[in-house]
Amino acid sequence: MRDAFNRPLRDLRISVIDRCNFRCPYCMPKETYGDDYQFLPPADYLTFDEVTRLVRLFVAGGVTKVRLTGGEPLLRPGLAELIAALTRIPGIEDLALTTNGYLLAEHAAALRAAGLRRVTVSLDSIDEEVFARMNGLGIPIDRVLAGIARAREVGLAPVKLNAVVQRGVNDHTVLDLVRRFAGEPVAIRFIEYMDVGNRNGWDPAGVVPSAELKAAIEAEFPLHAVAAAYRGEVAQRYRIGGTATEVGFVSSISQPFCSDCSRARLSTDGHFYTCLFAWQGTDLRTPLRAGAGDAELTALLGGVWQRRVDRYSEERAEVARFTGDRQRKVEMYQIGG
Repeated sequence: MRDAFNRPLRDLRISVIDRCNFRCPYCMPKETYGDDYQFLPPADYLTFDEVTRLVRLFVAGGVTKVRLTGGEPLLRPGLAELIAALTRIPGIEDLALTTNGYLLAEHAAALRAAGLRRVTVSLDSIDEEVFARMNGLGIPIDRVLAGIARAREVGLAPVKLNAVVQRGVNDHTVLDLVRRFAGEPVAIRFIEYMDVGNRNGWDPAGVVPSAELKAAIEAEFPLHAVAAAYRGEVAQRYRIGGTATEVGFVSSISQPFCSDCSRARLSTDGHFYTCLFAWQGTDLRTPLRAGAGDAELTALLGGVWQRRVDRYSEERAEVARFTGDRQRKVEMYQIGG
């Protein structure tokens, strides 16, 4: 399937749960998501059978890469069962998981046994004080580092580390993160702070352009460009000379990549979104539970993708002038980052 700009559907991100055990300010600030916040009741989650059925249809439409996200996906009971089911779908070339790492040490072996091949851990800083502040709850970093180590032990490798960089918050710890993992077989991704959702208080002054980060890292470490693995790859990737360590930059603000975006997203409650910055999605759960056949569902999701014209990051400045006339953007924890 191709959209209105001839972009293929290749990547599917699935939020398996809308809850999280962290309260990172750029995603789920604790001031909004307190103890009394009403998340989805479990009955509204897509069941694993429903997820598997929809994934089969997406794969038939061209998807080859599937990533499980949240919220925090390891809070979803029995997640290894879903992974095992997805690994049996012909056509999936890459199945991955994004997690905050807090529960990873205890689940890593089961995830690997179920067929998961790799994992991405959100790690915004290696500095204990900064990390505790950025997760919103003062959670220490030790369990996350233990999760990373355990993932590598069981063969979930190479581990990828995602760091959202904010000026004046954690930008001063970027080099420390690289120093900590330089020489190890990990891939570090530095992500520009984005205006996802409506509640993170995004301010463009908080964005640290990737070019600035790259220059700072390159002053200490030799970086050698790595060719893109496929068209539409998000990160600009580099390898630290003489090591197995990779450093990449995701530059949605300073260098938008909408023209090659091949990502779709499926929310916890079964809505199909065609952009991380979308205002609305298409309900697949209702027709699914009403008995729709595969042909009907395929026509529905195919029609949505073929009408897709999303280019939010390329149109950000223009969109900002009339967002008041639009619905509020979907929150990141509902559709995965």
